[in-house]
Amino acid sequence: MFKHSKKWIVIALLFLLTMTISTSAFASNGDSNNEDSINEKFGLPVVVYGSALSPAQKEEVRKLLGVKDPKMVKEITVTGEDLERYIKGNKHSNMYSSAKITLKDSGSGLYINQVTPENITEVSDEMYANALLTAGIQDAVVDVASVVKVSGHSALVGIYKAYDEGEGTELNTEHTEVANEELSLASKLAKQEGLDKDKISELLTEIKKEIAAQNPATKEDIEKIINEQLKTLEIQLSPEDRQLLIDLFEKMRSLNINFDNVKSQLEDLSKDIQSRIEEAVGDKGFLQAIGDFFKNFIDGIKNLFS
Repeated sequence: MFKHSKKWIVIALLFLLTMTISTSAFASNGDSNNEDSINEKFGLPVVVYGSALSPAQKEEVRKLLGVKDPKMVKEITVTGEDLERYIKGNKHSNMYSSAKITLKDSGSGLYINQVTPENITEVSDEMYANALLTAGIQDAVVDVASVVKVSGHSALVGIYKAYDEGEGTELNTEHTEVANEELSLASKLAKQEGLDKDKISELLTEIKKEIAAQNPATKEDIEKIINEQLKTLEIQLSPEDRQLLIDLFEKMRSLNINFDNVKSQLEDLSKDIQSRIEEAVGDKGFLQAIGDFFKNFIDGIKNLFS
């Protein structure tokens, strides 16, 4: 009789725990959509559509980017010619990625929002942010969307064009090219070296912060900074990939890309990346704890009937 009662107590506790976990999961998934407002200082937000989109796909992108009234935004199209102009890409490429850029006041920060993360297969928010800061874009809200699966690299071109079509300063094409190289190398390292996207973003961000702090004068100085950060973050790269990283940042140095101008935004980006990494580690720990808990409960139930 006592054993039978114990069995139902265990099952009841198990049910209550399951309900608690489910409730917590739904509570953390709140709706964060906000109405867009026009900053009169910078003009209308600019929405850029990939030229390969069909009329129906373009309308779908409008909805994804929250464009309820086309008169409330400036709409443009990004083409293969733009791909060639900004990043020396193939002008015959089909362009699907679309974006909306809303300029903000100085000091507001750079915020990336992938509206369709399931269709952006290789590039994280932080990868975009790092590349855009390199290109000279800061203090803006950038929304990225694609109705088909894409790597995400060509979305940069749409963002560049949207920025140039707004009220900001025109971008330096040498800077946009090296920013694209940065994004390509970041995604390559994430795949080839088997590193997490957040870890790659953390590495790039910390290198830029040190460049801003130390103002390196030579390629040897760049190499020293990179080696120090690889050691600090405990990241192992092949000699070939390490050299690619050195060459990339040496090119940035030779182009006089000044990361001191975006030091505060690099700090914010660094904090965001750290939060994501800690959250991922925490989630794994939580799931492991739950797995262990259920295993112990199941073992306990088995013992009741043994």
